Amino acid sequence: MPELPEVETIRRVLRNGTEEVPSIVGREIVSVDLLWERTLAYPGVKDFRRRIIGQTILDVHRRGKHLVLPLTSDTLLFHLRMSGDLMVEDSRKEVQKHVRLVLNLRGDIRLAFVNPRKFGRVWLLEEPNKILGALGPEPFDPDLTEERFSQMLQVRKRMLKPLLMDQHFIAGLGNIYTDEALFDAGLHPKRLANGLSRLEAARLLGSIRKVLLEGIRRNGASIDWMYRGGGFQQVLRVYQRTGKPCVRCGTPIERMVLGQRGTHFCPRCQPYH
Repeated sequence: MPELPEVETIRRVLRNGTEEVPSIVGREIVSVDLLWERTLAYPGVKDFRRRIIGQTILDVHRRGKHLVLPLTSDTLLFHLRMSGDLMVEDSRKEVQKHVRLVLNLRGDIRLAFVNPRKFGRVWLLEEPNKILGALGPEPFDPDLTEERFSQMLQVRKRMLKPLLMDQHFIAGLGNIYTDEALFDAGLHPKRLANGLSRLEAARLLGSIRKVLLEGIRRNGASIDWMYRGGGFQQVLRVYQRTGKPCVRCGTPIERMVLGQRGTHFCPRCQPYH
């Protein structure tokens, strides 16, 4: 699943453009091709077409794992889920396989929502906080101080790995970056959040920010089926390294399942105590 660094990488491409593709900001939506109706979480197909055509994309933001496109009158939200991607293409070319929604933009370009496993969803909302308001703080929010983060942990008797992946607790983390952050902080994935000291909490917050920044710098991770052009997989220290020696101590990396997710850790560098 695309996590914060991958979604942020896509956001920057959509907003700023590249040498190969233009920015979508300032482009009017002139028509819509909905190739799989269940792509729309809200509203229905007729309302979606009626409302979105003629609106202009004003910017591209990110909130957690959501891509947020403010329009002239509404806000368009994308959640990529397991396999989603957003591609800017020449609208005169043939639409590729697995595209579920196409927004044709003025200037012969289109925004194509590629969604192979069909888990991704799209919302067109007057008030985006109906969806985004339930999310936890952004990892880089200046208001997320070490003290606040420690207090958030102290009131939750949950294991660290599932808690950090809970988007209501903190927005943007998934399997890859949670494993890497816990390793960097030297914390076992099964440690209870309310058992962390103030120093451990501060170290964990610093590690979360450190691995996310490195992920963004490397344009995310290219591990599975997409994450196009990312390079974070080249510096993974525990994720998907089961049985390989720890980069710190040489102990074989172990894998267990927590919250139905594969979890990778070093039993020596991340003791359970």
